Amino acid sequence: MIHPTTARVLAAELPGHVGETVELSGWLHRRRALKSVTFLVLRDRSGLAQVVAPAAAANLPEETVLRIRGTVTANPQAPNGVELTSPAVEVLSSLAEAPPFSLFRPTVEAALPVVLDGAPVTLRHPRLSAPHRISAASVAGFRATLDGLGFTEIHTPKVVSSATESGAEVFALDWFGRPAYLAQSPQFFKQAMVGVFERVYETGPVFRAEPHDTARHLAQYTSLDAELGFIADHREVMAVLREVLAGMVASVAARAASSVELLEVRLPEVPAEIPQLHFAEAMRMLGVDEPDLSPAHERWLSAWALREHGSEFLFVVGYPMRKRPFYTHPEPGRPEYSNSFDLLFRGLELVTGGQRLHRHEDYLAALAARGEPVGPYAGYLRSFAHGMPPHGGFALGLERWTARLTGADNVRRTALFPRDVHRLTP
Repeated sequence: MIHPTTARVLAAELPGHVGETVELSGWLHRRRALKSVTFLVLRDRSGLAQVVAPAAAANLPEETVLRIRGTVTANPQAPNGVELTSPAVEVLSSLAEAPPFSLFRPTVEAALPVVLDGAPVTLRHPRLSAPHRISAASVAGFRATLDGLGFTEIHTPKVVSSATESGAEVFALDWFGRPAYLAQSPQFFKQAMVGVFERVYETGPVFRAEPHDTARHLAQYTSLDAELGFIADHREVMAVLREVLAGMVASVAARAASSVELLEVRLPEVPAEIPQLHFAEAMRMLGVDEPDLSPAHERWLSAWALREHGSEFLFVVGYPMRKRPFYTHPEPGRPEYSNSFDLLFRGLELVTGGQRLHRHEDYLAALAARGEPVGPYAGYLRSFAHGMPPHGGFALGLERWTARLTGADNVRRTALFPRDVHRLTP
């Protein structure tokens, strides 16, 4: 057994330790056995390292967890130009079951169900874990940008007492003998907290019991939400969203550079001013009269924005009020439209946001106009009874963002353990 006497060194740090005796720990990514020597490739969170080992090491199966101490030796043909020689190898954990496919191969031929069923081990493959590293970097950029703009991070309940927020189906559950539901979003809570902190954001799961079975929908996904007070209208929300997008792209470039390179991701340029198009004008251009954009419409408009403005992002503003939640602020002078927006990115709706109503009497009028009772919204309306500033916000789906960024053919490739109409495990 190796008794650690020096701090563990990561594979990516080896070039700075040539001539030194160091200790590596990780998984046996690949082994290549020759007549008198065996090459081991060790994988840790930073990358790969080559180890020149005795022939006896050829019996170690891939994915064995190892601790190795040896001398760092320069070798231009090895990963990062160095390798570990004269090693002492210790098995920390052996395999009881082999992975469903070889994780050392550069590409993944396995079908998506095989990948998802074996996620705890299949995600060790660098190409399969890369989108999640990009996702993590995106969230870091989201947080850092909003922190810099004076936002406070909040954490709100995911179990709620009523299913009142929108038309989406909800998951019902038993809460100590009382009916309860999984939250469709933190919308009501983040609005309430504008009355406390003025600017808030949250990252967390949301739940939609809609029986979609498409490559772009999940029953549980991660929502990046922000809400800010004392705004003039939805355009201030759009300006903040633009800064957030730029911060997320910059964070991915800085924190997940190796994953970007591995997946050959083309990071977008976020324009200083993202082009925008009113919904009514979009309908005219498309030659249709619909209350919402179809996936085909989103693709067409994205192509138009790229062609006419050189932008992979497009704001579509002024959606019809009848397709927006009751708390949406109408467009002044055109009350059939709203002070709301969707952000399209590479042919797909990515973000929904807008200005909200903020006066208590406006909420009562909006509910009456829709023929909805006040009772189910009593707790929500209480926030506005105590005075709330003009405010608005947005919600961005993390898995969709990462899928568009990486070119994934299915949003499930960007969720660690996706939940949909068919999948509840692992």
